[in-house]
Order: sequence, then C-alpha cells, then structure tokens
Amino acid sequence: MNFFITLQAKKVKKYVFILTLAFVTAWFLFVQYGPGNPVFSTSNGPKAVYKGEKNVALTFNIGWGDEKAPLILDELENSHVKNATFFLSGSWAERHPHIVKRIQDQGYEIGMLGYNYLDYSQAEDQEVTKDMLKGKESFRKLGIVDIEYVRAPTGHFDKRFLSIAEKFGYTVVHWSVDSKDWTNPGVTRILKNINDTKQGDILLFHASDSAKQTAKALPAVLSVIQEKGLKMVTVSEMISNSSVKTKEIK
Repeated sequence: MNFFITLQAKKVKKYVFILTLAFVTAWFLFVQYGPGNPVFSTSNGPKAVYKGEKNVALTFNIGWGDEKAPLILDELENSHVKNATFFLSGSWAERHPHIVKRIQDQGYEIGMLGYNYLDYSQAEDQEVTKDMLKGKESFRKLGIVDIEYVRAPTGHFDKRFLSIAEKFGYTVVHWSVDSKDWTNPGVTRILKNINDTKQGDILLFHASDSAKQTAKALPAVLSVIQEKGLKMVTVSEMISNSSVKTKEIK
C-alpha cells in the first residue's frame, strides 16, 4: 500500500514538473515574441508587415526624379511632421545624394527599394538578390548602413522575395492604405483614398516626379490624419511599440 502511494506521489511530481516546465517555456516565448514584439516569419515562411496596432505610419516611395521630393519635404517641414519613412531605390539615391541628406537631416527614416526599381515578382532569384545587394552597397557608399526595412519596388512580390529579404536580415513592409497618388487622380480623390485611415495603418505615397499631385494634396492629407487624432510615427516606431499584422503570400 505504501509502495502504491509512493508511486502515485512520484507520478504526480512528474506531471507537476512537466506542467511547470511547459508554463515557463510558454511564458518565455510570450515575453520574447508576444504582442509587444512583432514576429515576421512563422512555420509557414516569411511574411510582409502591412499594418500595426496603433498610430499611423506615413511612407513615401522614390524611384526617379528630383523635383517633387523637395516639395514634399517642404510640406512635411512646414507642417512640423517629425516622423515619416522614405523608401528609396539605390540608383535614385546615388544620383540625388543631396536629397537623401535632406531626408536624413529632417530626421526621417530610410528604407530600401532595391537598386533598379525592378518588378521582383517577374525577376529570377539571382536577379533579385543581385539588385538588393547592389542597393545595399549604394546606401553603404552614402554612409547609410543601418537600413532594416525593404519594400518591393513595384509593390508586386512573392514568397521568393520574402525569403531573400529575410536572409539579408530585412523586414518587408507593405501598406494597408494606398493613396494611389501616382495615378494623379486629383487632390480630392487622393483625400478620398486615405479618408478611412485608422489606428495602425501604413499609408503609401510617392515622392517621385511621376506623382505630380502629392505635394499639393499633402497639407489636406495631414489635416485628415490630425483631425482623427492619429499620431504619425516611423515604420520602426510602429513595429517596436505595438504588435503588427503580417500578410502571408500564397
């Protein structure tokens, strides 16, 4: 009888130990990868961040031209916008280092659009890798070595790009609100396209010369955001200060 009780006690201790170990492990994983810390890849593979939990991130893509970007920087400065993220192609950055410096001097974050503004969904793996390496090198020559975020130049990408970006240590950033400013639909339409902006949204704008109406629309865009009581942050601030939503590419 005593032997039976002792045996049962040992089993209970064993189960308690296993449950305790499981709890500690779960707690550790929660602390490391929980709501406060975004996880960008899962067992299903890498994913692209497209939305946060709070605040809004104002982002601009630049691939060519030198006329519109300074106007947009003027508007941001005049409106006292301290936080924005600019995704630049390496070839553009090489040709316009003075504008890159101004983006930095105004305190804005810089992300990468590769080098040649390729459509990564249509390029071979080697070509994508080469383009990203060339882009990384072009920014290194400009003294920018701390880029963490990349965006597919044309917005089109697949799992291959996500995997390549992950190997380089980059986080792929998409968007949840598209202003469609590059289509030049008019200021009123641009405002309508971003009117439903809410907490956690990543907004896409362009500062290339092809986006002819963005600078004109920007003051009204900023008013809409401010009237909603939304705080503008950089992509890195959005990611580090809240949980994010990722988009799995099939």
